[in-house]
Amino acid sequence: MTDAASFELVPGAAASPVILHVPHSSRTVPADVRPGIVLSDAELERELDHMTDSHTAEIAGRAAELAGRTPWRFVNRSSRLVVDPERFPDEREEMTAVGMGAVYTRTSHREVLRPDGTDPEPLIERYFRPYARAMAEAVADRLAATGRAVIIDVHSYPTEPLPYELHGEGPRPPVCLGTDGFHTPPELLAAAREAFAPCGETGLDSPFGGTYVPLDFYGKRSEVGALMVEIRRDTYMTEPGGPAGPGLSRLAESLAALVDSVSV
Repeated sequence: MTDAASFELVPGAAASPVILHVPHSSRTVPADVRPGIVLSDAELERELDHMTDSHTAEIAGRAAELAGRTPWRFVNRSSRLVVDPERFPDEREEMTAVGMGAVYTRTSHREVLRPDGTDPEPLIERYFRPYARAMAEAVADRLAATGRAVIIDVHSYPTEPLPYELHGEGPRPPVCLGTDGFHTPPELLAAAREAFAPCGETGLDSPFGGTYVPLDFYGKRSEVGALMVEIRRDTYMTEPGGPAGPGLSRLAESLAALVDSVSV
């Protein structure tokens, strides 16, 4: 994998303001990044099972096909174990407390992933910053073309809490909607609740809260709407890291319904 292929912007309709953002669906760890991870191959595969939002790229892809106005898709083609593009790369990131800042040093079970003293800067420079720039450019493009942008962040989470979770004691509904006080308007949240009603209960900001907005726009441009959709994995796949089941189609239909409702 070349660095240029570590993420992909899949074009949608010219008039669509929607970007489906899929940051954690890939299991790919480039060959020259692999030596910095201390796990054995078998241990790494199991860690990828736990930490990958498996099949979320397929959910987003199917939703894009079903939507009346095709949304744009921004898809991470590298594993979050390379860098996590949704973390702050500095002291603002609370997950640094468990070794999971932009560059992870601990596993989902709080074991060593990278040696203590690992310098995160080379991976941040090579992967994190280009990703952030490209995502910011994609949002700016939607603003220029349509006057607004709607980022729908597509994630999944395990049925049972993993040791790394800082807020794992809260509710774990079939669909968790992550919100931001500035970028998630009430009408976007209401549209998501309605769209995902066929999938079961929708909860709010538990076990994961917030949503992703490029820092160029965060807290500055209200025309950029954002919502995180966290799907409990037992609703559509075999855990951990197993195949998808029939629930995937229902979730794709609901995501397409949300895209349609916010595209007009």
